[in-house]
Amino acid sequence: MTVTQQIFTFEEYLKYDDGTDTRYELERGELIAMGQARGQHGEIMHFLERRFNSEIERLGLDWVARQAAVGVCVPQVGKRDTSRVPDVTVLPAAQWKSLRYREAVIELDEKPPLLVVEVVSTGTEIRDHRAKRAEYNIIGIQVYILVDFVDVDQNKKAVDKRVTVLTLNEGLYDDAVFRGDEVVVIPTFPELHLTANEIINAGDR
Repeated sequence: MTVTQQIFTFEEYLKYDDGTDTRYELERGELIAMGQARGQHGEIMHFLERRFNSEIERLGLDWVARQAAVGVCVPQVGKRDTSRVPDVTVLPAAQWKSLRYREAVIELDEKPPLLVVEVVSTGTEIRDHRAKRAEYNIIGIQVYILVDFVDVDQNKKAVDKRVTVLTLNEGLYDDAVFRGDEVVVIPTFPELHLTANEIINAGDR
C-alpha cells in the first residue's frame, strides 16, 4: 500500500524513518509499506533461508542467504527510483559483509544477487509476477523464484499453488513451473532436492 503521495529519490528513501518498525519498498518514487505477512509466508522465507544456507555450507561456497535483509536498487522509470526488498536473497559473503556498515541496498553499479525469492501474498500477484520479473531481469539476477502458496487471490479466485523458477538465458527469463511432489530445479543449487509441496507447506510436520 502506498503511504504517501510524496515522491522520494533513492537517497531520500534510504534516510526515511517514520519512527515505526515498518519496512518499505520504493516503487517509482512512492513508498510501499511491506505489511505484516501471513505466518506461512514467514515460514516459507525461514525454511528457504535455512535450506539455502545449509546447502551453501555443505558445498563450501562463500555465499550467504538472508531473509528480507537486502534491498536491490532497480533502474528508474522516468525520474522515479525503485528499490525492492526480496523475501530471500542469496549473495556472495564478501558482498554481504560490505553492506553491514551501510544501508543494506545493492546499488545499480554493484553486482546483482545470485538468487532472489518472492513469496506471493494476496494482492501482490501482479507486482511479484510482472513488475519484479521485469526489474530483476533488467539488473541481471540469474535466478528468481516465486512461491504461490495462498488459497485464493485478491479476487477470491482459487490460486494455482506452485513454485516458479525463472532462469536468465540470453537476457530473458526462461520459466519452469513445479507443483505438488515435483522436485523444484534450482540452477543455483542443482543438488538441493525440494518438492513444491515441501516449500509451499514449509513448517508442516
